[in-house]
Formats: sequence, structure tokens, C-alpha cells
Amino acid sequence: MAYEVKDLSLADVGRARIEWAQRFMPVVGRIRERFRQERPLEGLRVSACLHVTSETANLVWTLQEGGARVRLCASNPLSTQDDVAAALVVHYGVEVFAIKGEDAETYYRHIHAALEHRPHVTIDDGADLVTTLHTQRRELLPEVIGGTEETTTGVLRLRSMAREGVLAYPIIAVNDAMTKHMFDNRYGTGQSTLDGIIRATNLLIAGTTVVVSGYGMCGRGVALRARGLGAHVIVTEVDPLRALEAVMDGYEVMPLREAAARGDVFITVTGNKHVIRREHFERMKDGAILANAGHFNVEIDIPALAEMAVSRQVLRPFVEEFRLADGRRLYLLAEGRLVNLAAAEGHPASVMDMSFANQALCVEYLARSGRSLSPQVYPVPREIDEQVARLKLAAMGKVIDELTDEQRAYLASWQEGT
Repeated sequence: MAYEVKDLSLADVGRARIEWAQRFMPVVGRIRERFRQERPLEGLRVSACLHVTSETANLVWTLQEGGARVRLCASNPLSTQDDVAAALVVHYGVEVFAIKGEDAETYYRHIHAALEHRPHVTIDDGADLVTTLHTQRRELLPEVIGGTEETTTGVLRLRSMAREGVLAYPIIAVNDAMTKHMFDNRYGTGQSTLDGIIRATNLLIAGTTVVVSGYGMCGRGVALRARGLGAHVIVTEVDPLRALEAVMDGYEVMPLREAAARGDVFITVTGNKHVIRREHFERMKDGAILANAGHFNVEIDIPALAEMAVSRQVLRPFVEEFRLADGRRLYLLAEGRLVNLAAAEGHPASVMDMSFANQALCVEYLARSGRSLSPQVYPVPREIDEQVARLKLAAMGKVIDELTDEQRAYLASWQEGT
């Protein structure tokens, strides 16, 4: 079996983490039981580029129970849990290529290793696997039925590919499922981002000024959790509708150039490049902390910060000090990568339960219907989204109302008025 992980002796520790996460992923568990009986993915080869965590392990296990053969690589050089990677190899027989802290060369070598599987279906988190497949491994494209994408950043890249007519197979935007982005992005990112910052710095959030750049679902979650911990929160935005929403939610909204002089902690969640850059570094106070919760490490202009620095030193794991010529010190967390996964454990299992339930059911949908779809980016079928929500409610012991026949008829008609 092919694999490349840090240390197989960590496998037992990793298995315990996977089993702990399993306790909080009842929806994925129910799907896994059905998959075990029905085997809807029999013979399907799946190449997955995801954060290698205990939650991801439960998704991979579920796909295996459905009959799929899975190869897994990391979607971020710092997000792998090495003990989980070892457990997947030793205890679950999964071919894993992921090491926490791997350099860029190793990262892409692992992506190529995952593609050597000659996938029928791709599962991506940021679209690095898909773009590598389209640019460097095009000979594999004829065998691909379809794919799924987990992130906002990845969906943006894939829609760009579709607009340019270069996307070669259909991909489902799992990120855009209501049971994904309304919960994973808002509640998962909100909690785990603050968790990562606190673990990295041991900072008291109460009383600090936290600047959140971007007020999409992730930004809303981060702002909400920061305020809940006692921070004064400033939001910066380029979208007038989201900026207006932030104002109506009770946050200060201002240009980042103005916020730069006021913030103690800066968190980017935009999916865009060089959101915090030289003009902002120049105005920041001594001791400002810079963190990113967007998918790629480009939201903070690290090359510009490095140019401005007269010295750099790592003060503690995931905290690097950049001393500027005027004596001010700025602190970059987790090399500008996803702070919630690099310095903490990512989203709680209970929220990833819904995200990965969507993934599993969309892979099943592609196995059944993918060959009939044209090469476009598709939403998650509504019936899958609703199925995940119903399963989650049932697992939580919640019961909801149903429409009466009279109500269904009323909603379907137009004749009845005032």
C-alpha cells in the first residue's frame, strides 16, 4: 500500500481521536451504516485533497464502507493531524499522503500521488487538486466522472474555470449547501478561529479591538464569537450589502486603513489576495497580531511584511515576530495560513458532521448521475441538503411540523387571496 505520513507509531493515538470525533458525527454515522449495507460506491476510485483531521477520517471511512477506494492528501501544509494520518493507514487501510509542516514541493508531490489513483471522483478543499489535474495531469481527465468542492475559495476558482470553458467535468459546490455554509462557515469557523488564536498566543480576547476583514458567513461567525468573548469588533468590507449588514448587526464598519491604527488583532476571512498590506502595516500599533482564516496564505501580504522587517524571530509555536525599523513589532500567526487548523484542530466534529454528510451524499449522487452532467459547477441538490438537515435534527432529538394537505394546496395555488 502506498502512503507517506510522519510516523506510523502514532496510529493508536490517531484512532482514538477518530473514534472521539465519531461520537459527534451522527449524520455521517447513519449514512455510513446505509452505505455499508447498500455499497453504492462499489469500485469507485476517489482522490481527496482535504484537511487530514479526525473529522475527515470519518468521511473517508464512510466512503470506504460504501465501496470506494480512497487516496487522501492534505489541502494545506499545516493542517494535517499526523496521528490521524497514521491511523488511516494502519487501522483503516487508506493510502494517505500528508505530513504536518510539509514544504510546497512535498505538498504538490502528495497531490500528484493522490492523482496517481486515476480517480473517478475528486473531493477538493481549495481546488488545488482540480487545477493540478487540469494543468499537469490531463491524461487522467477522461476517467473522471465528477467532483465536489468544500470551500468558498475553491468554488470561486472552479467557477472561473467554468466561465473560461476549461473545466473538464462537473463539480458540485458542497460549500454552498445551506447545511454547510450556514453552519460550518459561521459556527465552525467562528469558534475554531478564535480557538486557534488563543492557543497560539494565550491572549485574553476581552477588552481587545478585533478587526475582521470580510463579512461573509465566515466573517460573521468570527465577529460574533469575538464579540461574545468581550472584544470590541470592527468590520471591514468591500461589499456594500455585507457592510450594511455588519452595521445593522451592531459592529463598527470602516476602511481597513482607518481600522489599522486601532486594532489589536486582525483576522482576514475574505478569500482574496493582499487584503492587509504595506499601507496597513505602516499604521498598526506595536504588538498587533495578524491572523488569517481564509483558505490560502495570501490574504496578508507576507512578502511586504518581510521586506519591512529588520529582524524576524519565532517566539512560540505559530507566532513569528516581525520587528520594523521604527521598533514596532507585528506578530504573524501560523505563517499566515489557516489559523484554526494550523494552531488548533479546525471545526468541531458536530458541525463537520453536516459538511461531510453533504460530501458523502454528493459522491453517491455523482456515482449515480455524474456522467449525465455537463462540465459546470452545480449546487448541492436540494433534496440532499434537506436530507442532511432532517438527519441532523433527528440525531439531536428535535421534531418539526409538517405542512397539512390544505397548506400544500394553498402554497401551490394562486386563486385564493384576501
